[in-house]
Parts: sequence; C-alpha cells; structure tokens
Amino acid sequence: MDAQWIEIGVCGLSCRLCPMFHSKSESKCDGCKSATRIAVGCPFIRCAMKKGVEFCWDCEESSRCEKWGRHRAASRSVDSFVCYQKLEENIRFIQEKGIQEFEKEQRTREELLKKMLDEFNEGRSKTFYCIAATLLEVKELEDALNEARKKSKDLSIKEKAQTLHQILGKTAEKKKYVLKLRK
Repeated sequence: MDAQWIEIGVCGLSCRLCPMFHSKSESKCDGCKSATRIAVGCPFIRCAMKKGVEFCWDCEESSRCEKWGRHRAASRSVDSFVCYQKLEENIRFIQEKGIQEFEKEQRTREELLKKMLDEFNEGRSKTFYCIAATLLEVKELEDALNEARKKSKDLSIKEKAQTLHQILGKTAEKKKYVLKLRK
C-alpha cells in the first residue's frame, strides 16, 4: 500500500475529523495509514495492504466483500470512537468527485474544527466538535462559529462551549443528525 492519502481511512473515514487525530497525549493518531495505526492491526488496512489497494472500493472484490458490507451497514446506526454517520456519503463523494476534492473539503472541515477546539473547548467538547465537523455542511459550521463568537464575547470558556453546543445542536436537530457517538 502506497498510503498517499494517510489521513483518509481505507474504509472512507476522514482521520482529520477524528478525536484521536487531535489528541495532545500519547494516544494521538497520525492517520489510519500511519505506521502506528497500521501496527494496531485494523482488518481493513491489513486486507488493503495484502491486496495492494489504497481504499476498499478500489478492490475488485469490494462489491461482494462481506466484512466491508457489514461495516458499511453498521455505520448507519453505530459509531466507535469516531463518527461513522457520513461514511456512505464520503464514499459516494470520493467516487463522484475524486480523492483530491474530498481531501480539500476535509482540510477545510479540519480548519473549522481546530477553531472550535481552540476557541470553544472547555476540555470536554472535542468529540462533540469532531462529530459536528463531520456531519454539518462547511457553511453551517462557519455560520455557527461566527454566531457563537458574537454571542460569547465576554463569557467564560464553559459558557462559550455551551453557546456553540446550542447553536450546533439546533442546526443538527433540523437535519436529524446525532451529535454524539451512537453505541
């Protein structure tokens, strides 16, 4: 595996929006195709390496792969430590617009996520902001940040976080998104 797209998982998840990618501790992950993550032994990474493909959908067996089929089906209702709610959309986006366009959008989302973490994280909101950055449209994220900045100028960091949570929550509710990990 060449691993050119180290921050895009073999299955189609964006590492840039994962809480572990933004960790400041020893548990920090540098991406699904980084040496440390490969060593952990994700079954999709091992399989892709064995078959010499970068992504599951590049594999000639992808349409009949039971493991990937179960993973995609589960993504419709369950998350792990990272949000899977957009997995199918990610795959479709990449197949229709290409990996470069997907990477470009993920970088934009990551920049907005970093602003949320830098300006509005009271120490307990990283996963919430990662999920919001995964699910909401870029424009919605930008609007939420701008509104939260206006409403929280002289507030404590805890109150700032509550303000952004409420704004993101209202937007997500309209679209029927779940801004928490589904277990």
